[in-house]
Amino acid sequence: MSSAQAAPASPAVPVEANAKCLDCHEDSTLQDASGHSLTVHAATFEHSAHRSLACSACHTDALSVRHPRRPLAPVSLAACAACHQSEIDQLAASVHGMKGMSPQSCMSCHGDIHAVVRAQELNSWTAAVAEIRSCGHCHQSMMDAYLSSAHAHALLVVGLAGAPSCTDCHGSAHQIRPAASPGAATSFAQSPQTCGNCHAGILAQWRESAHGVLWQQGRTNGPVCTTCHEPHAVKIPTSPAMRRQFPSDCGTCHLKRYQSFEDSFHGQASALGSTAAATCTDCHTAHHNLAPSDPRSSVNPVNLRTTCGRCHAGEVNAAFLTFDPHANPRDPKRNVYLHWVWVLMTVLLIGVFGFFGLHDLLWLQRTVVGKFRGEYPSFRRATGPYVRRFTTTQIVIHVIVIVSFLVLAATGLPLKYAGTPWASKLMAVWGGPQGGGIVHRIAAVVTFGYFGFHVLGVLYQMLVKRARGYLWGPRSMVPQPRDIRDLVRNVGYFLYLRPRPQFDRWTYWEKFDYLAVFWGVAIIGFTGLMLWFPGFFTLFLPGWALNAAAIAHSDEALLATGFIFVFHFFHTHLRPETFPMDPVVFTGRLPLERLKEERPLEYERLVATGGLERLLVPPPTRVQLVRAYLFGLAAVAIGVALAVGIFVALVGGYAG
Repeated sequence: MSSAQAAPASPAVPVEANAKCLDCHEDSTLQDASGHSLTVHAATFEHSAHRSLACSACHTDALSVRHPRRPLAPVSLAACAACHQSEIDQLAASVHGMKGMSPQSCMSCHGDIHAVVRAQELNSWTAAVAEIRSCGHCHQSMMDAYLSSAHAHALLVVGLAGAPSCTDCHGSAHQIRPAASPGAATSFAQSPQTCGNCHAGILAQWRESAHGVLWQQGRTNGPVCTTCHEPHAVKIPTSPAMRRQFPSDCGTCHLKRYQSFEDSFHGQASALGSTAAATCTDCHTAHHNLAPSDPRSSVNPVNLRTTCGRCHAGEVNAAFLTFDPHANPRDPKRNVYLHWVWVLMTVLLIGVFGFFGLHDLLWLQRTVVGKFRGEYPSFRRATGPYVRRFTTTQIVIHVIVIVSFLVLAATGLPLKYAGTPWASKLMAVWGGPQGGGIVHRIAAVVTFGYFGFHVLGVLYQMLVKRARGYLWGPRSMVPQPRDIRDLVRNVGYFLYLRPRPQFDRWTYWEKFDYLAVFWGVAIIGFTGLMLWFPGFFTLFLPGWALNAAAIAHSDEALLATGFIFVFHFFHTHLRPETFPMDPVVFTGRLPLERLKEERPLEYERLVATGGLERLLVPPPTRVQLVRAYLFGLAAVAIGVALAVGIFVALVGGYAG
């Protein structure tokens, strides 16, 4: 009921009669038979929109019934209709009228009939700010959402009088239709114009878009304002919450595009909370999205330089612009080169994990049996002479390798498996995707440093000092025919078919571990540089090479982390003979008896050549062992935890 349209004052109002009524009804203890208060405050009534009406105009039997003794009849809707017939007719056809009508219905929105004021007054129950209470009385969940919205912020915090409240969007309270009704202001057919009442410029843009054209054609398979913007909890488009919401909202209709976006760096960084990573609206615009073939489209080839240049200033060139932000390597028709890179990396992953998975399971069961049989002597408390296995330089490099590798894994894996519950928590440790990216690059530089130092050291020994044995022989890390024989014999040992083979300085699995670092640093390092400096590499490489680099970098990182945290840890620390950790790599010293047991061929050669005496050293001190175990066990624990995270991601089917 609109108090603004109340009947004008009648000169025949019996003011004296009203005064008599108020004399009684000022009594705060006055109640009806049901216990409801009958108090009417004179000061309030005198400022209400109904102050010019006689009490008997609404309480029609007030002058004929001695109501202190017998209750008056309830005020009827007909009494309200005397002044507000048009509003009542409108209300009867509205969603509110469908729920039943009475004067109490009017008071639900306008307040006490004796205190109601005109709608334009600030203290009116139907004023914009007051609607939060009056509408929220029945629509609490909607109001809770509204209070978190940009509209409520503008109205309540900024104080913009024109900011929308309930009736601005839903229409007059007397004419609100069910949302599914075509005539409702918030219906699919009407909502663009309703929103356009305030956002005229955006509406004009949207009408030209692919979405707006569908709407103008009367089709319902395209989005309107309320499809993308939650009707009550409208967020500021540039807010982090809204930017994170865009991809999934767009993915409701564009599922394949959304899936490819999730697999991209843009999607992964965005899922982890990055506000700098591009989302749908950064490339396609929020309201003027057009088909790529349209010359006006932001993703039309003519306009790509400007669109991409907003984030990649100084990097955009012709080849860069051919990068596919929605690449699907599983589809050879989209890009056959990219497809084969994905196939090769997938085969490599399955091959390595499959081979070493079976190899190490056989090894595990054999060593468990051997442990129970007492086949493996314990060297944990060896007191005899030790031999030096690693130099101080090698120990330091290994520690640097461990730290940098763990940092690379802990900053890279959350990006690869951005959809997992643990990814965002781990990335938050680094200050989010931006901080994690900086730390990741620092660890990469450290990796390039130790890799270069090692390669230059080997070349120095070979070319300057003319040292032998780096490319062939028992000291070489290059695979040799003997390694194949040792593998076959070792598998026979695992299967209880033959005794354990005798190993020399390096075993076949240690050579694989070592060469995997070379392979990994080369592939991960080069592809990482391509992704770090795309503008430079696309000066001489096609844009799809960046897509290929992303696949190779991601899959090779999975291969490296999975292999190190599962198989390498098992080979060195987690097998029963050395569990929970082998401290040799941190102390550089190995018990002589263990050398005889595990590497008899090396021991015999050292004895035969007289080189054993030069390698004998005292046992590691207690401090050295404690330090080795603290650092080593911490590294193993972190690695195993990350391996569990990878397993959870793979089992959960998260993108990666």
